Amino acid sequence: MAAQQQQEQARSTRQAVPARSRVAIIGGGISGLAAAKQLAAHDPVVFEATASIGGVWKHCVYRSTRLQTPRPDYEFSDYSWRNRDDPTFPTHAEIIEYLEGYADTFGLWRYIMLGAKYYQFEFVVMCAGKYGDVPRMPVFPPGKGPEVFRGQVMHSLDYCKLSEEETVELMRGKKVVVVGYKKSAIDLALECAQANQGAEAGEACTMLVRTLHWVVPSYSIWGLPFFLFYSTRLAQFLYERPNQGLLRSMLCTLMKPLRAGVSKFIESYLAWKLPLDKYGLRPDHPFVEDYASCQMAILPDGFFDMADRDMIRFKRASGGWCFSRNGVLLDDGTEVEADLVFLATGFEGKDKVRAVLPEPFRGLAVDRSGMMPLYRGTIHPLIPNMAFVGYVESVSNLHTSELRCRWLAGLLGGRFALPSVEDMVRHVDGEAEAMRRTTRFYRRHCISTYSIHDSDAMCADLGSRVLRKGNWLAELFAPYNNQDYKED
Repeated sequence: MAAQQQQEQARSTRQAVPARSRVAIIGGGISGLAAAKQLAAHDPVVFEATASIGGVWKHCVYRSTRLQTPRPDYEFSDYSWRNRDDPTFPTHAEIIEYLEGYADTFGLWRYIMLGAKYYQFEFVVMCAGKYGDVPRMPVFPPGKGPEVFRGQVMHSLDYCKLSEEETVELMRGKKVVVVGYKKSAIDLALECAQANQGAEAGEACTMLVRTLHWVVPSYSIWGLPFFLFYSTRLAQFLYERPNQGLLRSMLCTLMKPLRAGVSKFIESYLAWKLPLDKYGLRPDHPFVEDYASCQMAILPDGFFDMADRDMIRFKRASGGWCFSRNGVLLDDGTEVEADLVFLATGFEGKDKVRAVLPEPFRGLAVDRSGMMPLYRGTIHPLIPNMAFVGYVESVSNLHTSELRCRWLAGLLGGRFALPSVEDMVRHVDGEAEAMRRTTRFYRRHCISTYSIHDSDAMCADLGSRVLRKGNWLAELFAPYNNQDYKED
């Protein structure tokens, strides 16, 4: 009891905004906590609209949701997992515990205001994230939307708010359709199958697949660790970088067959390991295009086992679909009967940004490439006195956000100055062009194929070491991770 009281006292949050504070941080998720720690010298105020920290890991998860990254690759550089050698992927509850421990260790609770409204500050750091809060809803012609369906329609965001008992009761014995084929849709279909397996009058779950993406059972390819293909300096040397010079562009052109060979090697393993051809789930595009756009999904255990038992079925809807009275109607005229339709169609994270920005900046949130134009993934060249953290993706979003917060602290602390607006715009345009040439899914700001180069640039701005390994062999062949970026 005494220990619990001590913990509650240590986790006391702000009740008022101090007059001397000049930096506001919006959002108490991973990026917000990292920003609070790095900007502690400015006595920031972290505004979290809900009653708890954790962001998407607290408010937008299913009971079965797990991280897609091993523990050592998803930790702050100065705060390790208590059980970092555990080979299992952490559950969402473990991630919340880890984040709360991080806040405990560095005394971040004193900066946080829960359920708070906004005030005026000199500088604002937007850390509200891309996922959750604003669901992306499909648009249908009149008479072909949810209004004609006699069953129930629910977005995955609303499903996340249900208890385990409520989810089982909702799905058991019903014909369920899950729209989508990314991580949230895959997890939801598996939970649906588990709720109905062995149940009297249990029904199969049907996934409505519009765009195929590569899925991966584990971080091992033909017995080789996955990091060998994309997470070392030598591996990333093969791939295009933003704003590279003529010589490197010529080298990238010459190395195109080698890049294709790496992708084919991975694809051959996935086609052998998983029943992709059996279920018509083998994508037409190369694996690297999903990896370069951060759309590779790690399969939960037992997913294809459920498909083999006919508890999960797949229907392609690449040409479109709509609702009917009894379910959903595909563009080829096939009707899939349903009592319940889940829309695992993602989120409109950029709408959250637009809602915060005043005019005339609201219309600048997204550029012609469809991405938020952020220099170093943090500063919008045309929006002053504001930074955005958590809007660039990589294999480890935690590391990406932590290093950007450190870079931002250096900027606000006067360790370096920003380039001109014109130079920042030119740099951002170069990033968009590099992604456009790498993947058809370029509208996601993902740095997975050049993450080390991206980190090098921030370290150079800060005056820190760029080469973080102890010797040239490790520099070329060892994977880069959070521990390499412990503060000098």
